[in-house]
Amino acid sequence: MRTGSFVLVGVLLTACAPQVPDSGAGVGFEDYGSYQQQRIQRDRQLAGETTVRAPQGQATVSPQQIAGPPESAEVDIARVAGAAIDASEGTGAPAPVVTTNNPGISDEQDFSAVSERETIQSDRQRLQAQRQTYEVIAPTAVPTRQGGSGVNIVDFALSTNNQPGQQAYRRSGLRGDPARSCAKYTSSDLAQEAFLKAGGPEKDKLNLDPDGDGFACGWDPRPFRLAVNR
Repeated sequence: MRTGSFVLVGVLLTACAPQVPDSGAGVGFEDYGSYQQQRIQRDRQLAGETTVRAPQGQATVSPQQIAGPPESAEVDIARVAGAAIDASEGTGAPAPVVTTNNPGISDEQDFSAVSERETIQSDRQRLQAQRQTYEVIAPTAVPTRQGGSGVNIVDFALSTNNQPGQQAYRRSGLRGDPARSCAKYTSSDLAQEAFLKAGGPEKDKLNLDPDGDGFACGWDPRPFRLAVNR
């Protein structure tokens, strides 16, 4: 009796155990050859039915227009865009405008561009035309400034030949501090102009030229002399 119970339990366990699939039959197919046929059929269906959507206003692009195997997961974006542009030409959609030459930029430095439109003869003719239109304008005298003070520090600099610090005029030693007198002016040019208006260089009423060289507050006439001699 006990032996019969064990046999009954073993039969029940065998019936409940899951069946192990045959590894030689393939995964979900009858055999490996059937699996290959199913895969080829699926790839053909995908190649014939699937399309790539192009941007609005352009035609769609089928996978046949894209180089590469159907099972490839990555798509060449540049080739897809190029195929979409080619397809848009047949649909009437405006193709993108690509600017290859800007008319606002000169191409005179481009040897190939210049050599196509210019020759040695054309250069000679253009040079002759420029020489005919060349005009020499004679210099004229500078007009006299109206309403001026009559003092010109440039004219004064050119009328002198002594160096700064070289005494040319007599000065009295009983004078105040020239540094305080010069501090009233923001530049040596303004000090020299005031000095000449007050009777300089012979007289120094403003105490701006204690060494008697004729140049107030360190004013230097040499830059003006050099400019004329160049």
